[in-house]
Amino acid sequence: MVDSFGPVMPMPDAHPGPVAEADPPARERCQEPIRVLVVDDHELFRRGLEIVLAQEEDIEVVGEAGDGAEAVDKAADLLPDIVLMDVRMPKRGGIEACTAIKEVAPSARIIMLTISDEEADLYDAIKAGATGYLLKEISTDEVSAAIRAVADGQSQISPSMAAKLLTEFKSMIQRTDESKLVPAPKLTDRELEVLKLVATGMNNRDIAKELFISENTVKNHVRNILEKLQLHSRMEAVVYAMREKILEIR
Repeated sequence: MVDSFGPVMPMPDAHPGPVAEADPPARERCQEPIRVLVVDDHELFRRGLEIVLAQEEDIEVVGEAGDGAEAVDKAADLLPDIVLMDVRMPKRGGIEACTAIKEVAPSARIIMLTISDEEADLYDAIKAGATGYLLKEISTDEVSAAIRAVADGQSQISPSMAAKLLTEFKSMIQRTDESKLVPAPKLTDRELEVLKLVATGMNNRDIAKELFISENTVKNHVRNILEKLQLHSRMEAVVYAMREKILEIR
């Protein structure tokens, strides 16, 4: 399944002096591969993921672990860009490991890849610092796309889980009987528009089309929203907005 690429040798210079090497491809000059740590207690599943991801030129599996405890050690040693991790594992579960990994490798972004569609696992994973929550029913192409999206600063949640998350936010708002909340930082009208679309699960490209603005402008709005709210991810921004009644879900 994995394509193999032979080495490309530079042509020697005809004149005395150092050998002139060809410029590397634009991808290699501009972007290093996304370094991924695969964590799952089923060896066969880990191997399958490695085979699939090995076909992606911009993704590199740098290590694997069979439980949460081993995942923390590997993350501290390898400092991966992305940790692709199951929720239910022996010795140390994925959610507990998520918290520990954020301490030893703060720059790592964690995607939970699991069969668990329990709301409690989703909420706990988000609280622990996960940037993505995907069910194992997704296709191999969707795994690669999710890795790229999260590496680019986006959050990824399986649609069925996103619906449960929004339902919980609505219930949380309805349960609260606080008459006065701490004033939230003021967002511009455009930032509120962007935040509402983020809450529906739209990515930057779709938001740009919806609002007739560039994708870079959307990214700038999202960054400003996070800075104003002193949050770290799009997912946290939506949670905050629901809690503070900045947004309403009907």
